[in-house]
Amino acid sequence: MIQKSLSTIFIAIYVALLLGVLLTGTIDRSDYKTQNYYLETISKLESLEPEISEGSTWLVGWSKINATPNEPANLVGYAPRGNYDFVLDSSYVRTLVVGNGVRNVAILSYELLIIHPYLADRIKQRIQKENLPIDFTYFTATHTHSGIGGYIPGLMGKIAFGGYDDEIVKMLEQKTIQGLQEALATQDSSFINYHISETDTLVYNRFIKGDPVDPFIRQLTFQKKNGERAAFFSFSAHPTVLSTKFMGLSGDYPHYLMEKLEDKIYDFAMFAAGTVGSQGPARSGNQVEDVYKYAEAVFQQSIKNVKYLKPVKKNKVGFFELPTKLREPQYRLGENMRLNPSLFKSSFGESKAHFDAVLIGNVLLISSSGEVSGTFMAEWESLAKIRGLNLIVTTFNGGYVGYITPDELYDQKFHEVREMNWYGPYNGSYFIELVNGLIEKNW
Repeated sequence: MIQKSLSTIFIAIYVALLLGVLLTGTIDRSDYKTQNYYLETISKLESLEPEISEGSTWLVGWSKINATPNEPANLVGYAPRGNYDFVLDSSYVRTLVVGNGVRNVAILSYELLIIHPYLADRIKQRIQKENLPIDFTYFTATHTHSGIGGYIPGLMGKIAFGGYDDEIVKMLEQKTIQGLQEALATQDSSFINYHISETDTLVYNRFIKGDPVDPFIRQLTFQKKNGERAAFFSFSAHPTVLSTKFMGLSGDYPHYLMEKLEDKIYDFAMFAAGTVGSQGPARSGNQVEDVYKYAEAVFQQSIKNVKYLKPVKKNKVGFFELPTKLREPQYRLGENMRLNPSLFKSSFGESKAHFDAVLIGNVLLISSSGEVSGTFMAEWESLAKIRGLNLIVTTFNGGYVGYITPDELYDQKFHEVREMNWYGPYNGSYFIELVNGLIEKNW
């Protein structure tokens, strides 16, 4: 009897050890600059050149399309919460088409947590099918943590990201095409300005008190010859004003900031999440009234604290995409233990990591698949200024790779660098180098 029990124990231990070997591994801490993924991406970066055209005038059009589901959908953000109980504010797809008579770039912003690669691919395919005169598509999102799900396939999508509902994907696809058609139909000659405003105590570093933040609102503003005005703007405070237990559909503070701008100044406003990694909103509470207050504070400081305002003169449009290789997934299970990369891929799907870069005059827009930290922005902006460029960095470009944070924080016990830093150490330095390289291209 004892011998049989010992045999059972040994078998259980053997199975547990075998599963441990099959399901886990150790964190890869090798120098990223020696790895093939780095060498391949740097080689690609060096060989790629922007496709640049120069026209005679700016042509700009925009649209705002309601994309609120007819029936309640799963909320995406924080932990799984199920279907929303009510609609606090409608969800919109906003479209901006900027051209110079030679090329058209479409900027698409959604009141969603992220833009999943599957959704982005569906929309790109539909644009081609409809034969729309769009030469490059630049995706972004507001990153609301109280937006709809239903557009993320796969196991992890089902468990944590609102699952998959083809009707929602079809709806977002159709609303996007409708928005593009309206924006193209309303294109008119325009003036473009670039300006920066600084916020005071509205952004905090979510990791270490007193560490760097990116407090600036960066804007492109447009005025058609008929007097209609629009704004594309980016800000880095995470849209996490609302409580994690909030059960309504809402765009959080970006929605109300856009509404405020449209009510007071512009005919159309579009928000793009900036360098949101490690950047939080310094709000007074987490209730609906606190969302209104925070949006009002950002609005007031955006118009009162303007630090820079210049016209965008040269009618140059340029763009390219940089596919970005990463090391094998490093989803952490402990201090030096990771989930088996193949299991991560089967659960999360392909990341389709890449950077998008778009030039509008002397304003360079760069969009990342990773939630890059706001601590990097000052270095990038300084380099851009040396190159004669004004810089806007956004996120959620139709790929998703989790958080990209400073390397020195990798072994700290912060949620963003433990559970959400999916591709291992040194990605902070890696992404800094890649964005520097994008800025230094022949624009």
